[in-house]
Amino acid sequence: MTKTKYQFCTLFDKNYLLKGLALYNSLLKHCDDFNLWILCMDNDAFDILEKLNLSNVRLIKLSEIETAYPRLLSVKKDRGAGEYCWTTTPFLPLFILEKDPQIEIITYLDADLYFFSSPLPVFRELGKQSVMIIPHRYHKHNQHMEKTSGIFNVGMVSFRNDSDGLECLNWQKERCLEWCYAQYEDGKLGDQLYLNKWPEKFKNVCILKNIGAGAASWNIYQYKVKKTNQEILINETPLIFYHFHNLVIYQKKGVIKALLICIYGKTIYQEYLNGLTKAYQEILSKIPSFSYGLRPEPLFIKLLKQAIQNKLRYFNIKLKLWLKK
Repeated sequence: MTKTKYQFCTLFDKNYLLKGLALYNSLLKHCDDFNLWILCMDNDAFDILEKLNLSNVRLIKLSEIETAYPRLLSVKKDRGAGEYCWTTTPFLPLFILEKDPQIEIITYLDADLYFFSSPLPVFRELGKQSVMIIPHRYHKHNQHMEKTSGIFNVGMVSFRNDSDGLECLNWQKERCLEWCYAQYEDGKLGDQLYLNKWPEKFKNVCILKNIGAGAASWNIYQYKVKKTNQEILINETPLIFYHFHNLVIYQKKGVIKALLICIYGKTIYQEYLNGLTKAYQEILSKIPSFSYGLRPEPLFIKLLKQAIQNKLRYFNIKLKLWLKK
């Protein structure tokens, strides 16, 4: 296992299982050699994934992590489900490195990421450095989000198994144990704002420059997006992965659809919805009654209203940029 080129880890419960499976499939398509460690935050997620019997996957039960780290379990009753996932996040890479000390780099991924091309450019840029973080790269009209969401996004972070990487990871673990709640308080919000301190507090931190990694609704409008020869480019840079944060999904006749929060529904989002549909069909083949994480189909008027709002938001941003020229 330690000879595997890429070591990724993620965590999710049954309500994010569909997105987590889509993430896995995207890695399977674009990553030549990887292992994905999945921490199942409930028994349903574990049982379903066990039935799917996925290659390149190592399943971890939540009880394994909680047994290994009793201090984590001690704060569980004080955290909501989402807050406990955030609190648990830094424990997962530590647990894996302790299970297999020969791993050189462990990379955490949020379950709602989706890869559109190889992650190789990310790791080339990381080079010999010990920690990798990705800026939100907010569009100017979303810059206000930096106060409560931070400079960097926790969706993809890498840690080298050396003194600098482990120091950063252990520090994050302690901070999340102390305080990790879904509210903004004293410069903190969940596990997210702790990342602001990493570049100044720790050595060998790589702040990723490649804009193809970490595209999301909060930054996509500042880029020129096009699709050529089945490749999606943002400002002529291949899109590596997109963060589909807060995407509400539902199913209609076995096809996954969504309340889109971005104008690029026919390029970036449609490929993800196709990936979610594929994952949904895979799960249904084993569990025909599966419906976790899917919302009821919205009324047509709501879909129309959202489409209009997205168009207006897009043209408003473009108009303001044009007026500033």
